[in-house]
Amino acid sequence: MRPEGCQWLNYEGEIAIVIGKTCRNVSPAEAGDCIAGYSVANDYGLHGFRDTDAGSMLRVKGSDTLCPVGPGLVTDWDFRGKRIQTIVNGEAKQDATTDEMEWDMHYIVADIARTITLVPGDILLSGTPAYSRPVAPGDVVTVEVEGLGALTNTIVSGPTPIRGDVGAQPSNSEEVQSTAKGGDWEFRGIRAPRGPGAQHYESTVEEEAASPASAGRAATTPSTSTATSKP
Repeated sequence: MRPEGCQWLNYEGEIAIVIGKTCRNVSPAEAGDCIAGYSVANDYGLHGFRDTDAGSMLRVKGSDTLCPVGPGLVTDWDFRGKRIQTIVNGEAKQDATTDEMEWDMHYIVADIARTITLVPGDILLSGTPAYSRPVAPGDVVTVEVEGLGALTNTIVSGPTPIRGDVGAQPSNSEEVQSTAKGGDWEFRGIRAPRGPGAQHYESTVEEEAASPASAGRAATTPSTSTATSKP
């Protein structure tokens, strides 16, 4: 559901990892024993709130209806080498395999469980392939994962607009657009986005590299690194 007043709702096809037993401080090799099974998820993002929720993503990811999971739980699924697609109105928009993921399912569970106790029923999401893009009311979005089935949703408008008398309002800033449009944003690769939330994302690498003090530090870095690496 895309609330009235929000323009940017993006799909993100993902794999849902469902925890089956209490899990804390386990290795990746042990993590599989804590997993009950897997399902399909679509981790929609309501990016109109990205400026105001920078750093938390509470409304961006946590608003009602945004993370459907289904169609069921598969308990004997091997996640290796499986295809994942997101299809919008019959056209594949995301298309990848689990072998392309930087971290596999067992690693994700072990990483989170270092400091957070996972309990039965908890769900972790795998991350999404490239090309997350906006969808609009009327669009039909299907996430299909090899061996797990397909999850289909039709995008609808919210029944009521976002209240304007409380809280920050959804925006249409360059930061919002650059995130929602991805590589389709016209200034991608040319300059950083501007907007209320840009300060939370901008890099100061260029400015630091250009400063005299940074130049001096850069010049001494190789010898310092060499010295500290000697036995």
